[in-house]
Amino acid sequence: MGAARDRRGELVSVTPVADHDARAVKAFLAGKEIANDSVRYGVRAYRLTYRTVDPYGKPTTATGLLTLPKGGAHRLDLVSDTHGTMVKRGYAPSASEDFGRVPSYLNASAGRAVAAPDYLGLGEGPGPHPYMDTASSVTASVDMLRAARTAAGRLGRPLTGDLYATGFSQGGQVAMALGKALEQGADRHFRVKALAPISGPYDLEGQEMPALFDGRVNDTSGVLYTSYWLVAQNRLHHFYDDPGEAFRAPYASRVEGLLDGTHEEEDVVKGLAPTVRQLLTPAFYERLNHPSGALLDALRSADHSCDWKPAAPVRLYTGDNDTDVPVGNARTCARTLAGEGARVRVTDQGATDHFGTFVASAPQVVRFFDGVSGRVADQYQPFACQKAQAPVGLP
Repeated sequence: MGAARDRRGELVSVTPVADHDARAVKAFLAGKEIANDSVRYGVRAYRLTYRTVDPYGKPTTATGLLTLPKGGAHRLDLVSDTHGTMVKRGYAPSASEDFGRVPSYLNASAGRAVAAPDYLGLGEGPGPHPYMDTASSVTASVDMLRAARTAAGRLGRPLTGDLYATGFSQGGQVAMALGKALEQGADRHFRVKALAPISGPYDLEGQEMPALFDGRVNDTSGVLYTSYWLVAQNRLHHFYDDPGEAFRAPYASRVEGLLDGTHEEEDVVKGLAPTVRQLLTPAFYERLNHPSGALLDALRSADHSCDWKPAAPVRLYTGDNDTDVPVGNARTCARTLAGEGARVRVTDQGATDHFGTFVASAPQVVRFFDGVSGRVADQYQPFACQKAQAPVGLP
């Protein structure tokens, strides 16, 4: 175990995966309906394979994407970007030129290095993905930062040690937890300068799980998140011996196979029930609605990403019409952070859904980081809620 800890973050391989000039980056972002006015440079991206540990502390490997600007300063600040829910391993940032690369290309084209972990079990990492296991997502993210530091140095773009953390959805919660871990000494090389998570499920017990049952989470997302969470968390917390104890027939016989990392999200949803009530057995539905024991322990294990006092400024991004991660998550996180004495602002994008909130927020995160680094003026206040209108044409 000690040897595994000593080798955490060790770089195994570096594989070039993308090389774009500034015009191509702008076109990529425009094609995803992302504002691209912050683009200054082209980008080069690399898949890193590195050593880390699994949820039990045993040695394993993971992959992630390191993106560097083609220009700008010789020594680079680093952005950590942690992605949202992905059921297919091939959509991870290092594996696919898709939405998972938007924050990397946005931030790198503005002049910073970006480390985007695939997490355990996604990309080219072995084994299943321990979905919503915050602890292992943080260890994989910290070790990705270490691997990125080594790789960037070898590629002639050494890192300064200043770190800016962002993430979307599942990754928003990971970004907050990563900032907490780093400020509490997980790796003294990295100095957290700002935190900017988007639509993170920071409060599973008090907000996200109740929202499954009161209509704030839409049925399609509710089925996907619930099935993914139960299958992944059962490996760690043991809710049931057989899927038939939790899932109704015929879903019990297919749910684990659908969530093996090889299926498209649409195929997973089509293969399961239209609602959570129809997905789960009546007894397990009631257990989930009134969690206790292992279920409650699993929820609470993810609910400590906001109970600390960041030294760096925090901006939480959310949307009023988000039916995947309802706005109450951001409000709970903001209250908790403010109660600890943190500098935090909520940027509410107004009547945007989950993805629309990301589209509106991702370019704003770049400008926020520019402000913190001194590139443009940006003032911070104690906890306040700032309304922002999403660009015309967003979903």
